[in-house]
Amino acid sequence: KPLRSYVLIELKTTKLMPEAAGQLNMYLNYYENEVNDEDDNKPIGIILCTDKDALTVEYALGGLSNNIFASKYTYYIPDKEKLIAEVEKIVRRWND
Repeated sequence: KPLRSYVLIELKTTKLMPEAAGQLNMYLNYYENEVNDEDDNKPIGIILCTDKDALTVEYALGGLSNNIFASKYTYYIPDKEKLIAEVEKIVRRWND
């Protein structure tokens, strides 16, 4: 079954800052109201950053009604198949 959700990915070259969650939340609201078709699910936001602090993530993302996930990345970019597998893993976890 297709997910039928837009997935917005924001890549940060710094540690996660609370402003990034607010900015992505704004983009998700825009997509939900202006881009989504009526049979689309809510868009999903993923923030990839070079560093994240669990407490910052908890407070920055807490209370937001949109689906936003934050994860740390390294400077190694995986090949296309590995990147697709990782995104699919996140989506499966979200669906569970």
